[in-house]
Amino acid sequence: MFLYQSTRRFFAVVSEALEELAAGELEALGARDVRPAYRGVHFVAGDEALARVVYASRLPGRILAPLTSFACHSDRYLRRRAAELPWEELLTPAQTFAVSATVSNSRLRHSQYAALVTKDAICDRLREHFGARPSVDRRTPDLRIHAHIQGDKATLSADLGDGSRHRRGYREEAGPAPLTETVAAAVIEHAGYDGKQPLLDPLCGAGTLLAEAVLRAGPVAAAFALRRFGWQRLPDFDAALFERVRGEIDARRRPLPSGRIQGSDADPTVVAVARRALARVPGAETVTLEVRDFRDHPGLENGVIVCNPPWGVRLGDAREAGALARELGDFLKQRCRGSVAYLLLGERALLKHVGLRPARRIPLPVGGRDGRLVRYELY
Repeated sequence: MFLYQSTRRFFAVVSEALEELAAGELEALGARDVRPAYRGVHFVAGDEALARVVYASRLPGRILAPLTSFACHSDRYLRRRAAELPWEELLTPAQTFAVSATVSNSRLRHSQYAALVTKDAICDRLREHFGARPSVDRRTPDLRIHAHIQGDKATLSADLGDGSRHRRGYREEAGPAPLTETVAAAVIEHAGYDGKQPLLDPLCGAGTLLAEAVLRAGPVAAAFALRRFGWQRLPDFDAALFERVRGEIDARRRPLPSGRIQGSDADPTVVAVARRALARVPGAETVTLEVRDFRDHPGLENGVIVCNPPWGVRLGDAREAGALARELGDFLKQRCRGSVAYLLLGERALLKHVGLRPARRIPLPVGGRDGRLVRYELY
């Protein structure tokens, strides 16, 4: 029996500062005993709640099912204990797999080496059982295994999805310093957007915030485009239950009124990228996109503004970023009365340039920086 089968405990990997927000989302999807941790959330779920989490959750990067956990003091012990798992219940030589690892305060100092040791252990076990071993496929494996080694404890888990959930399937192109889908989902979640009000992103770039607004308001499951789930490789996977839950979630989709969500950008190239991305999102055909500089935009009153304005790294010039922040602040103040704005600022120094009083500052790292999601109430 694998560890998750006896405990029904799973782990959602999330980005820094999203732990509490993700915990709330998991509870809303039916998870129990939800416990936020550093860059993750522990939770308990039966099969039906787990199906909702795997298919619909927008904030976690991965959903992991722990297979085993043990004290780990060396690479030899990792290999021996990993080889004891009945991998033949999960894989045959006809399937492919991939192993990733994270290492923290361990005698095993390198994550790539820990992944290699785990991979070799799996191959040893399957070669002994079948007389042949499956192939490694890092891009599209049938099953992804994750080894987490912290201190002298190792946990081996199966990824119930298909790698990082920020790859929704709608974005095949990206510009400089792209906003990940899970962080964009966090912006929309903090904004509480449900599709009842008009929404505008006046610097929409590749359209990630617009796409995530459609997913939340639709509602559309984050894994809508996924065709392969690691969960399908587990011995207790119930295909009929999973398909039923997927059908119930998909049946809740409702079309948004045309133009309810709108975006614009001065760069026609990125607007074209956004248009192609949104064409892959169910329900996004009602989104209005246009090539327009926000300085020439009429604005949006009594609605929701979301925006990830360019900052120093993206513009290549901190002074230019400050000037743009001032102009954006003027745009909000003069043309967006009655609206609520959420600006994701990758540089906290830009706050002083916006020229508006923040109603709330939410820590939200972006692009590896200590960013802030700032709420402005416009009167």
